[in-house]
Amino acid sequence: MTSGTRHDAADARQARDNAPVAMRGPSSVSGALTALERIPTVVLDDHLDIAVQVARRIASVIRARNAEGRDAVLGLATGSTPIGVYRELIRMHRDEGLSFRRVVSFNLDEYYPMPPDSIHSYHRFMWENLFAHVDADRKKVHIPDGTVPRPKLEAWCAGYERAIRDAGGIDIQILGIGKTGHIGFNEPGSGEQSRTRLVHLDALTRRDAAADFFGEDFVPREAVTMGVATIFAAREIVIIATGEHKARVVQRAVEGPVDIEVAATFLQRHPATTFYVDAAAAGDLTRVATPWLLDQVEWTPRRTIEAVTWLSAKVGRAILKLTQQDYAEHKLSSLVARHGSPGAVNGLVFNELGAKIRGKSKLPHGKRVVCFSPHPDDDVISMGGILRKLTENGNDIIVAYMTSGNIAVFDHDVRRHVDFLLRMQRDHGVGGADVKALAKKVTAFLARKKPGDVDIPEVADIKRLIREAEAISGLETVGLPATSGRFLNLPFYQTGKVKKDPIGPADVKIVKKLLQETDPDYIFVAGDLSDPHGTHRMCKEAIDAAVAELWPNRPRGPHAHRSTDAKAARSPEVWLYRGAWQEWPVTEATWLVPMSQEELRFKIQAIFKHQSQKDSMPFPGQDDREFWQRVEQRNKDTAAILDQLGLAEYFAMEAYVVD
Repeated sequence: MTSGTRHDAADARQARDNAPVAMRGPSSVSGALTALERIPTVVLDDHLDIAVQVARRIASVIRARNAEGRDAVLGLATGSTPIGVYRELIRMHRDEGLSFRRVVSFNLDEYYPMPPDSIHSYHRFMWENLFAHVDADRKKVHIPDGTVPRPKLEAWCAGYERAIRDAGGIDIQILGIGKTGHIGFNEPGSGEQSRTRLVHLDALTRRDAAADFFGEDFVPREAVTMGVATIFAAREIVIIATGEHKARVVQRAVEGPVDIEVAATFLQRHPATTFYVDAAAAGDLTRVATPWLLDQVEWTPRRTIEAVTWLSAKVGRAILKLTQQDYAEHKLSSLVARHGSPGAVNGLVFNELGAKIRGKSKLPHGKRVVCFSPHPDDDVISMGGILRKLTENGNDIIVAYMTSGNIAVFDHDVRRHVDFLLRMQRDHGVGGADVKALAKKVTAFLARKKPGDVDIPEVADIKRLIREAEAISGLETVGLPATSGRFLNLPFYQTGKVKKDPIGPADVKIVKKLLQETDPDYIFVAGDLSDPHGTHRMCKEAIDAAVAELWPNRPRGPHAHRSTDAKAARSPEVWLYRGAWQEWPVTEATWLVPMSQEELRFKIQAIFKHQSQKDSMPFPGQDDREFWQRVEQRNKDTAAILDQLGLAEYFAMEAYVVD
C-alpha cells in the first residue's frame, strides 16, 4: 500500500463507525458472537437491502469527495452481485440528483481476449447496467481492455496501475466473491503483492461462467484483473455475497486463516473492509449456525430444535438418547437448565420434528391450489411428490410456468424438431411451404450462430414450444390433466440472454391476474436462494408483489388460516419449495412430506419427460449429476436425517416452509 492511500484509512474507518448501526456489522451484535469474524460483516435480510445500503455508502463517498473539491474514485465490479447496487445508484441519480460527472471509475477485470461490444464483455456490462443511465464522463471511465495485443499487455497493465495512482487512489472498492474465494479474477495462488496482470482462470471459475457463455467450452481461459495489492490499496473495501451457494466461502473468508488459496482472506488485513451478506450467504457463520458455541443465546423454539439436532448429529446418537454429558460437553447446559432435564428437551424436540410430518391424509383436500414454477420443470423437480398427493386428494390444481425456459434448450434439439416437421411435411403434407420456409430460415441462422448470440424469434419460439410440451407431459405423469398447465411467459425473461430485465409492473400484472382468476387457497412458490441465474428469486419477487396487492393484510405463518379477520381469512397460505440445488433443512421446514418408493419413481419419471434438460444440461451448476439424480439423493437424504435423529423411517421426503 502506498503512503498516498494509507493516510486515508483512518478516515474510512471513521466513516464506517459513524454510519447507521445497520451498516456497522459486528458492532450491532454481541462482541462474543462475532469473536471469530476477522472481517466486519453486516448481515441483512436480502439482496435488495444490501443494494440500498451499499449504494448509499457509495453516494456518501461521492458527495464527500466532491465537497472537498475533487473527483471520487470508485473501484467497480461486474456480475450479478452488484447489479442491485447499480440500479439503486441509477435511481438516486434520477430521483435525488446524485451526479457522476466528478467520478473516476476503475473496473476490476475483463475476460481476455474480449472485444468491448461482445455480449460477454464487462465493458458492455458496465455501460448497459450503469454508465449509460447516469451522467458519467466517458473519459473518466476505465475498464480493462480485452483487445490489447498480447506482447503489449504487460505495459498496458502497468499503465492501468499508473492511472489509478494518478487519480489519487481508489476511495471505495466494490467486490464480489467467487466460489473459490477469488476477488476480481485473483484465483487460488494469487499473491498478496500481485498487481494488474493477465491470469489463467480456475476451472471452477470457468464452470461458474459457463451459463453466460452457453457452454464451458466457450468461456475464455484468461482474464485481465486488478491484483490483490491493487485492491488492497483502496481506502475502503465493500465485498458483497448473496445466496446459499456463497455461504461456505463467506465463512472461510471471514473466519478462516489467511490463505493464498483463498484470495478474499487477504482482506482480513485491510483496515477498512466490510462484508455485506444476505441471510442465506451468512448461513455458515458461527454466529448464525451455532451461536451457542460463542455466547449466551435466547432459546427460541427454532433455536432449540437447531441445537438439539446439531448435537444429535455431532455425537451420532438419536435425539431421545442424548445425555446430560452430551449437552455439557457441547456448551448446551443452559438449554437443559431451561427445561429441567435432558429428557424434557429431547422429548420436546422429538415431538416438534414429528409434528412436521404431513402424509397424504394431512394434506389439503378439495382446495384450490396454484403452483408457480419459475422454469417448465421446477414443479416436478421440487414438488413432484406432493403434486401427486394433492391430485389424489381431489384438489383443483393449476401449475403456472412463469418463464419459457427457452434459453436452456440446446440448438441441436431445435434441429431435431425442425427435421421432424420436414418429415411430416414430406410424408403427410402437413404445413406445406410454410414448414419449408421456416426450416430454411432456422437452419441458416443456426449455421452462422456464434456462442452467446441471441436467438431469432423463430428459434426462440421453437425452444419455448419444446419446453411447453415437456411440461405438459410431466404434469400428466403425476396425474394432472394438460389443462392444469398455464404458461405465463413473463416479460422480464424475454431478453434472449442469461441476463434478465428487472421485475416490472407487467410481470406483476400477469401474476396478479392469474391469482384473481383462480382465487387459490394455497400457493406454492420457489423459495430457492441457490439458483445461479436469479430467475427463481425474480419470479418470487413478482409473486410477492402480486400477493401483497391482492391480500395486503394476509397473516403469515403455518397457522395463517386461523385468522379471525374475515378478509384475511380468505387469503391463501403460501408454501415455499426449493429447486434443483438444495432442500430445506429439517429444522427450518414447516412441513415434511414423505414419499414411498413408488411415489419417488413417479416423480423421477415426470422429470424424465423434460428431455431437453436430460443427459446434459445447458446450466448444470457445480453438480455433474442430472436433475433426477440430485432429486433422488436429496429426497432420500432428507428422510435419512429423520431416521438418524430417531424419528420414523421413510423412503424419501420433500420439505416445505410456510411463508
